[in-house]
Amino acid sequence: MEIFKPSMENIGIIKNHLRYNRYFGCELTAANNILWSKFYDTSFVVVEDMLSYCKMEENKPIMFTFPVGKHNPKGAFDILCQEFEKCGTAPKFNLVHPEMFQQIEEWYPGKFKIEYDRDVADYLYEYKTLSELKGKKLHGKRNHINRFEENYPDYVYEIIGASNYKECIELAYNWEKDNNPDEAEDKRYERNIIEQALNNREKLGLIGGLIRVDGRVIAFTVGEAINDKCFVVHFEKAYADIQGAYPMINREFVRRQLKGYKYINREEDLGIPGLRHAKTSYQPVRLVEKGVVTTV
Repeated sequence: MEIFKPSMENIGIIKNHLRYNRYFGCELTAANNILWSKFYDTSFVVVEDMLSYCKMEENKPIMFTFPVGKHNPKGAFDILCQEFEKCGTAPKFNLVHPEMFQQIEEWYPGKFKIEYDRDVADYLYEYKTLSELKGKKLHGKRNHINRFEENYPDYVYEIIGASNYKECIELAYNWEKDNNPDEAEDKRYERNIIEQALNNREKLGLIGGLIRVDGRVIAFTVGEAINDKCFVVHFEKAYADIQGAYPMINREFVRRQLKGYKYINREEDLGIPGLRHAKTSYQPVRLVEKGVVTTV
């Protein structure tokens, strides 16, 4: 079985299989996997014309993801299980959604179990919720946006393109300086990933938007389609001292560039209390649960 590293050179292979994906997880996108593959040391395989991401150790698999693609998921799943058996280890599948586990249960009733991890569950929102921000529970978001519009009535929204993407990179550098006084590796890596994403946005299939105040970019966001129903926001950065900048870029990007999508995925909270509060406050329609599947 040939192992590949996600890269710009094989993005066509990845996209060719993911275009048949019907699930809503943020990990099921080409750009996300290419950009973060070095950080998480992930690879991918193609079996039975199905794609599975994997993590290897001494040329042996320590985990696969549920296979996605057009043709034979059960055949691919069986082959991946056999790869574990060849190495003398029990099968282990990561980032498995409830719908995926239901499929496994139908194939092999009672032979596998799943343990979900709340910290990696994605937040899924309805387009209407994020574009309108109606209702009592979203009153605070509307207040922040109203204050922003009062303070900056001449703000400008722009689609990210060749003429302005470098200003977003500059904002990302400033964000790192403001939010990483201890020079933590994860924040430095995230800033580097944002730079790579913006530099290669067209090849990766990313789109984004920015807000400009008095000529300066004060907020931007970038993401990609998971499928024809769901879009995932990968990055969203703004100057925290500008009241309403974050909810404003969130709402305007959805309104102006995401019409036609039913759902918006804003990724996981990684168990970080502040992130969990912020993502929950936008009233997700549901969480995209993910777990680890092992044999009983």
